Amino acid sequence: MSHELRVERLIDASPVEVFDVFVDADAQKEWYLDPEHPGGIVETECDARVGGLWTSAWGPDEDELYRETCVFRVVDRPRHLVMSCTATAPDGRSLETEVEVTFEEEGHRTRMTVVQRGFPTPELRDIIGGGWPLALEQLERSVLARIRRSEARSGE
Repeated sequence: MSHELRVERLIDASPVEVFDVFVDADAQKEWYLDPEHPGGIVETECDARVGGLWTSAWGPDEDELYRETCVFRVVDRPRHLVMSCTATAPDGRSLETEVEVTFEEEGHRTRMTVVQRGFPTPELRDIIGGGWPLALEQLERSVLARIRRSEARSGE
């Protein structure tokens, strides 16, 4: 039996703005970091096209990095992404999941929904799922910061 998790966040930005920050490697380095544990390492590269790879590594130091490689199966900018992902823990254990992300316009905002499928147990789903709300909160901060920087530049 496979278990799935679902996380949603309403972000005060357009789907294009949210989508672009989600797949931008420089922005990913911002929203991967946990503000509660500064000093972590984040490496990421993202080629957001069908067949392209999103590779990331994160953790407290070089000896304790979690790694994930995702292959984009669907890229419909700015509405929809589907990726097949393999995550590997520092101890070598791995997990294969499918991640589907939608970006739905609601007025002047975007409802971002992440559905991750393929967890073998509810416990593992809940452990990994606990990171998504913080990541989406950080993502929203990155999106809003980019909007403010863009507005400041256009006002100069």
